[in-house]
Amino acid sequence: MNVRRRHISAVALTAVAALGFGTLTACSSDSAAAGDTGSFDVVASFYPMAFLAERIGGEHVHVTSLTQPGQEPHDLEISARQTAQLEEADAALYLKGLQPSVDEAIGQSPIATKIDAAELTTLEEHGTEAGHDEEHGDEHGTEADHADEHGDEHAHEDEHGHDHEGGDPHIWLDPVRYAEVAEGVGKAFQKADPDHAADYRKNTAALVKDLKALDEKFRTGLANRTTDVFVTTHAAFGYLAERYGLAEEAISGLDPDTEPSGARVKELQKIAKEDGVTTVFYETLVSDKTAKTLAGDTGLRTDVLDPVEGITDHSRGEDYFQVMEANLTALRTALGAR
Repeated sequence: MNVRRRHISAVALTAVAALGFGTLTACSSDSAAAGDTGSFDVVASFYPMAFLAERIGGEHVHVTSLTQPGQEPHDLEISARQTAQLEEADAALYLKGLQPSVDEAIGQSPIATKIDAAELTTLEEHGTEAGHDEEHGDEHGTEADHADEHGDEHAHEDEHGHDHEGGDPHIWLDPVRYAEVAEGVGKAFQKADPDHAADYRKNTAALVKDLKALDEKFRTGLANRTTDVFVTTHAAFGYLAERYGLAEEAISGLDPDTEPSGARVKELQKIAKEDGVTTVFYETLVSDKTAKTLAGDTGLRTDVLDPVEGITDHSRGEDYFQVMEANLTALRTALGAR
């Protein structure tokens, strides 16, 4: 897959190639790879963590991502060179429960500042294959109703073998939870690099303001809709669904490589008919074959709902905010929002 390359200096490209270490994400510094920059060096596990580090750190932080653009983050295996380079960084920013090899490498490293995004907000369990009657009952409630009911609706990982330790890790797809993580990362940067604490504080506030604005766009954009139900290939959107009173029906589990059972496919066909579903969503980093098969069997259309796990040439935007706004547009169309 061809991926989008940021414009960085030849010196930086040479340094990264020599180290064989992932991809340098966009940041204000074009200095050499992590551990040899003279700035606060942060290793981020994958794009949503790197985005936070870059926005909060600004010109004071050099960010390197362990996961390359276009690489499915769930499948990442840390190399020996990456492990060695990780130990040279000033901080590691990751999301425990999403990438086991990253969890292990960071857990065993002597790095001084380890920031686990999962500890900066509340993780919950979101189900994948809950029964239609159990999830939806006879009618779809208000956003408050959904918020009250989500604990019972979505606690199905253990039953279906999709458990992630500590709950669903896809917190960045809820702008409110992502803002909570941003605030925690900002405080961690201030503590680890006090000389630039004022700038980290200012940058964090600006990012949180933007995330609150994004939350408001989703609230108003999805307020008037004809259905609450959307179908995805990958159960990544549980937090987003919970936040805005929607109901995600996933073909696969939290693990995007999980194959659905025949019974699950039949159930989804029934749900699509009963709930006025128009669209089966797929994502850019995972095969669209299952989504297109289901859509073809049920007379539905397909579209992209991006879990924003990485930015590539196929992404509908250059960064987190642009891709999330593209997701909102796709959801509004699918849900009949006016």
